[in-house]
Amino acid sequence: MTQAVRWQKSSYSGGGDGNTCVEIADLDTHIAVRDSKVPARATLTFPASSFVPFVEALKESRPSGL
Repeated sequence: MTQAVRWQKSSYSGGGDGNTCVEIADLDTHIAVRDSKVPARATLTFPASSFVPFVEALKESRPSGL
């Protein structure tokens, strides 16, 4: 039996209905990321050990004021 994936919306969701963000799912050995506006489209999957460095790199490269 396949277990359902539990998606969690980012705590940095935009205003209104909060759909201007990404969602993540913990898949044990991997982390999946998808666009909350179009969840049926492609999903990025990272080895769990690579996810934190990926997020940290995004934080360092984002424009000021965000």
